[in-house]
Amino acid sequence: MEALIVIVFICGYAAIALEHPLRINKTATAITTGVLCWTLFMLSTPSNQLISSGQYQSFLGQQIAGHGHTLFQGYVIHSLGDHLNEISQILFFLLGAMTIVELIDAHGGFDIITEKITTRSTKRLLWIICWTTFFLSAVLDNLTSSIVMVSLLRKLISDKDTRLFFAGMVIIAANAGGAWTPIGDVTTTMLWIGGQISAVGIMKMLFLPSVVCLLIPLLYLSITMKAALGDPDGQTKRHCSGRGKLMLGLGLAILIAIPVFKMLTNLPPYIGMLGGLGMLWIVSEFVNPEADATLREKYTPLGALARIDMPGILFFLGILLAVAALESMTTLQSAARYLASTIGDERIIVSVIGLLSAVVDNVPLVAASMGMYSVDHYPTDSLLWEYLAYCSGTGGSLLIIGSAAGIAVMGIEKIDFVWYLKRISLIALMGYAGGAVTYLLIQFLS
Repeated sequence: MEALIVIVFICGYAAIALEHPLRINKTATAITTGVLCWTLFMLSTPSNQLISSGQYQSFLGQQIAGHGHTLFQGYVIHSLGDHLNEISQILFFLLGAMTIVELIDAHGGFDIITEKITTRSTKRLLWIICWTTFFLSAVLDNLTSSIVMVSLLRKLISDKDTRLFFAGMVIIAANAGGAWTPIGDVTTTMLWIGGQISAVGIMKMLFLPSVVCLLIPLLYLSITMKAALGDPDGQTKRHCSGRGKLMLGLGLAILIAIPVFKMLTNLPPYIGMLGGLGMLWIVSEFVNPEADATLREKYTPLGALARIDMPGILFFLGILLAVAALESMTTLQSAARYLASTIGDERIIVSVIGLLSAVVDNVPLVAASMGMYSVDHYPTDSLLWEYLAYCSGTGGSLLIIGSAAGIAVMGIEKIDFVWYLKRISLIALMGYAGGAVTYLLIQFLS
């Protein structure tokens, strides 16, 4: 039965990767895969490997078996509950963060960025856009930042070829910027909530590698970029209102304060995120005094909740459930032992995982890695987890389907897979390799 569950898991991954040709939404595939994996697990019999595992023996020691269930079925139910507890923390965190960002956007808070960009030089604009995306992604997240910046590019650049090239660079910048903060990427958030990395540790160790990951492509393009790309035009200025500035400042302050909240209280990050959302919600009620509830709803979290990417939230739920089933079966631990015996060097293993994240979504890859390696053997802020955060976060830039930011930009600008492969992938690989070498050098010298 274990082999069948693995086959279902692989088929689910393949269907997710082939979402567009199959015309089946990846969220539907992920949820179905997750449910099938746990259903087959419940109907199976425990393997000798599972029975001898520490997690199963620990369960038996607690003597938690549901009424009317065998010990094995009780273990499955108990494991599902434990994993759902961890997964729900990630989903609530994402839900709160996405709602705050939508609320800022509804008030026009991001228009302040447009006001500051006045250059008409292509190279200079590329540097401005990329570094703005880099730091915006670190504070918000790479998906939201890429959407905001591509929308901004549509106001700044009318030439389609130029805009597509800039959009490709936005993907690299968003993924690089999201890799060095605990809230910049879903994978770093997962590692942070799971206790594999700390907020201070990840920012300290991955900031320079992430900078190099973006700096190398920019330096390369500054030398090789041809005038044929054209100068940006069609710039449109929109004045950011006082309400927009207030919501932008308060929203960013809340997001930045989440790691501090966790360190001071030791409460899970999603509690701080939900508390911040509640505060911003109250403020939004006071700054929007319209009597008409319909007009007011657009500027409150009620309207923001209607606009956030709920299919994306459900996709994470489905894929994380599927990975959790393999972890509870001890399949991932067996894979880790196999890699350790054949390759041995964790640096090489993680580098390969980063390259795989260009083909397979980095969320399930990181979730699988979290199940493969124990925090007992690899403590918080160890090389494995920090390097994994970098590689999984930036490796997805190599292909346009390799990251949430890439998929979002692909949908907005209708970027062709082959076009991205020819124009952007090599540049992204240069940055990925440069940042990886930088991190390993830092580790070697420290």
